[in-house]
Amino acid sequence: MTTPTSSPSARRGFLQSATTLAAAPLLGGLGTAAVAQTASAGPSPVVTGRRKLGTLEVSSLGLGVQNMSRTYQTTVPSRPQMVDIIRRAHDSGVTFFDAAEAYGPHEVERILGEGVAPFRNQVAITSKFGWNIDLQTGERRPGLISRPEHIKLAVDGMLQRLRTDRIDLLYQHRVDPQVPIEDVAGAVKDLMAQGKVLHWGLCEMGPQTLRRAHAALPLTAVQNEYSMLWRGPEKWVLAACEELGIGFVPWSPLGVGFLTGAIDARTRFADGDIRKIESRFAPENLPHKLALVALLQRWAAQKNATPAQIALAWLMEQKPWIVPIPGTTQMAHLLENLGADAIRFTPAERAELNTAVAAIEVQGARLPDSVLVYSEVEAAAKR
Repeated sequence: MTTPTSSPSARRGFLQSATTLAAAPLLGGLGTAAVAQTASAGPSPVVTGRRKLGTLEVSSLGLGVQNMSRTYQTTVPSRPQMVDIIRRAHDSGVTFFDAAEAYGPHEVERILGEGVAPFRNQVAITSKFGWNIDLQTGERRPGLISRPEHIKLAVDGMLQRLRTDRIDLLYQHRVDPQVPIEDVAGAVKDLMAQGKVLHWGLCEMGPQTLRRAHAALPLTAVQNEYSMLWRGPEKWVLAACEELGIGFVPWSPLGVGFLTGAIDARTRFADGDIRKIESRFAPENLPHKLALVALLQRWAAQKNATPAQIALAWLMEQKPWIVPIPGTTQMAHLLENLGADAIRFTPAERAELNTAVAAIEVQGARLPDSVLVYSEVEAAAKR
């Protein structure tokens, strides 16, 4: 079980008294005094920024809906509440919503399809193929599958679940080492010719596969894990994206909750929560990375914001073509995250914060070995 420090309310505990917290989540980073308000009433922050992922223009912050069918803590959220969050995000300026067939599996696409139905033509929605998911039942099976004929059938299923006639941005969720990336690009090109897909991208690919894919069919975006807690894309991915004109979408931009302050050295995770089997969250490793939380708290105080907002704003400061997609199942957290769009850093502040982040060592692996093995994979050579 988790300690009280990993509960949703504890995320804001350092900012508010317990009596205030229950009724009035704190929203900051809007350039004026932070405003305490309920999650369901009153004005909320509006995302006014727009960014380009390749040629696709979206809001500067998106919304990841991965956990809307099942949270990290293994609870099942209320579907009507998840639809409300999606629609509140749109009302607040968000035009970019991220899903995948593997989320649920299938169920998250259904939730997103219902959520965006009233304004489908005003937003960009994404989904992903690549994990071995049964096309009819959604059963998760071992390994990967990116055979061209399977991709096309998978997309047809996505369109039905998402209640739409096209997917704005379709990702290969993980690279299938058995299938040449040129064959994958060919299948996506056929889908584009049919109007079923508008843009495409890759997730967690190897460097040569990225270049081969882009040469075969220009990529719009790459999606990799990236946050203050995991800065791996700084090694080569960001430079390659900049060189090739590809946008970048960080998943888990809040470090699966760690960067919000909701996790401390006493936190323990429930069975079924992936963080329980990530060594970076092992009891012996947690204390070493709390310096990141302390750093975020200091900057939050300076910028009249929250740690989550600083963490998201830091990502957006790295490159103008980075669009984080924080996920949440809590309305209060959505409204807080949206406030990051208004936070600005001076060049001196950016340099100071980058230096401070770089000085903090993060111990432990970001994912279990059984999942990490699917990252930075190179596709089979084209014969």
